[in-house]
Amino acid sequence: MTNPVLNIEAIQKILPHRYPFLLVDRIIAYEPGRSAVGLKNVTMNEPFFQGHFPNRPIMPGVLIVEAMAQVGGIVLTQMPGAEGQLSLFAGIDGVRFRRPVLPGDQLIMTAELLVVKQKRFGKMQTKAEVDGQLVCEGELMFSLVAM
Repeated sequence: MTNPVLNIEAIQKILPHRYPFLLVDRIIAYEPGRSAVGLKNVTMNEPFFQGHFPNRPIMPGVLIVEAMAQVGGIVLTQMPGAEGQLSLFAGIDGVRFRRPVLPGDQLIMTAELLVVKQKRFGKMQTKAEVDGQLVCEGELMFSLVAM
């Protein structure tokens, strides 16, 4: 196994999210200003599995999208001129879910920057996979705001 490009401590210096809402454990590939690949180990200990669903634990789709967005947030907030800003959702287009994410899965999320406008808005192409199988994909739009 290779060392992570960004470990959890480095991610926490970039993203404001904390447990239980920090949904990226490592960044395993990173191309500044272009793309990042993040990893989330999905365990039965996740608090959302208590109610989604009893006797049939499935990771909620909105949290898969949030995990992809957090990987995109790392790309966007590390661009020149974005220091000290917060990346917020501005839109979600064409998101589709292909299969459920279950306890024990390792979720691999990819975010690729498509466009940045006025150093304030961005659009990312994102996808999530488990064992090389597509779980979710879609375009996510972001807005940078002062923290």
